[in-house]
Amino acid sequence: MWGVAALLQAGSDALWARFGPVAVRGELSGFSRAASGHCYFSLKDDGGAPALLRCAMFRRAAVLLDFDPADGQRVELRGRLDLYAARGELQLVVEAMSRVGHGTLYEEFVRLRARLEALGLFDAARKRPLPSHPRRVGIVTSPAAAALHDVLTALARRAPHVEVVVYPCQVQGVEAPASIVRALATAAARRGEDGVEALLLVRGGGSLEDLWAFNDERVVRAVAGSVLPVVCGVGHETDVTLADLAADLRAPTPTAAAELAAPQRDELASALEALHARIARALQRRLQHAAQGLDQRAARLGQPARVVLGQRQRLDGLAHRLARAPQPLLQRRRHQAQVLMARLRAAAAMQLRTTRGVSESLGLRLRALDPRHVLARGYAWVEDEGGRAVTSAANLVPHQRVRAVWADGAVHAEVVDIEPADDAATGRHRGPRGVPGDAALEATRRKGRGPAA
Repeated sequence: MWGVAALLQAGSDALWARFGPVAVRGELSGFSRAASGHCYFSLKDDGGAPALLRCAMFRRAAVLLDFDPADGQRVELRGRLDLYAARGELQLVVEAMSRVGHGTLYEEFVRLRARLEALGLFDAARKRPLPSHPRRVGIVTSPAAAALHDVLTALARRAPHVEVVVYPCQVQGVEAPASIVRALATAAARRGEDGVEALLLVRGGGSLEDLWAFNDERVVRAVAGSVLPVVCGVGHETDVTLADLAADLRAPTPTAAAELAAPQRDELASALEALHARIARALQRRLQHAAQGLDQRAARLGQPARVVLGQRQRLDGLAHRLARAPQPLLQRRRHQAQVLMARLRAAAAMQLRTTRGVSESLGLRLRALDPRHVLARGYAWVEDEGGRAVTSAANLVPHQRVRAVWADGAVHAEVVDIEPADDAATGRHRGPRGVPGDAALEATRRKGRGPAA
């Protein structure tokens, strides 16, 4: 939820961030000069459009006018858009006014700003943070400038422990851009020797022409390429140069540049005192907790003599019980051993009888399955020449040699014919080439070849 003043301030900041310095051309209307020297007027669109812009020109800018403004004059204004909170009105805070036809320098400023911005010299991503607690800073300015006195005074008041190194240069005139570039280069080359951690590029206020050295492309590139962080404080709060935009941090005035570069010693001392107080309180709380823990443990421990006496009594009782315990315990253990021995013997005898019965039963079953007993009942065992059992007539072929085993001996025979199951049901045997099986078997026996299977 916004407050009215906060909303207007946010709008003002947004206008400044979005537009920055602007130039506008139009016709003066309702011009008046107050006793304080401030000028108030409106600017109408000279193209006839129904547009009106409220303007305010404060005394410090109005005294630089080289003509007397009047209603109906076509002028070009340079300034910044702002919101006048008292009435909630948009207004232009005018920093310079010129008749139409004059303003070539500012147009050059706008063109140069657009070109350098396209090259990325003003990008926020390339700006570096300042050291939080610098021990030494460098000042790039003219030794005769009032800005140097303002910076030194501010540093002596806020941070007298910070040392200063001055890199002298010209800040106005034709030779000023090259002089500023040389001073920045000197500071970069001697940073290891001088120990400077940040640079302040400062100059007092003046007209656009007076500050033009800080709009020179050489100076802007030197500021953007400085190996040391640069704080630029040139002119007054409303003065904006291209060096301001290229610096890592812009200060509205030289004094503000000193304040931004070095934190106030009193604030640091207050912060240290606050930290010291926090540490002391934390240590005190920890000591109190430790003391409480010690008291609790002491209460639980009680009197040492009483604890020792209780333990001694317990030991005496255990010793008395130990002295009486062995005999009854041995008797109980001996009786238990005898009972267990008797149970073990009985279990072993029962297990032996059970095992013997199982063994005899398995022996009877094994003897019943002995092939020799089967052969003794008149059956024969037939196997081929490889010793493999012949379990089916279908596994034999005529003239195959086989071996038949009886209980009292074995013979070798040759298969004469194979009788299918249906012929076996009639009890007839067929020999080779239609000879009955019985005759064929008899003929084989007479030849001494043994019985046929």
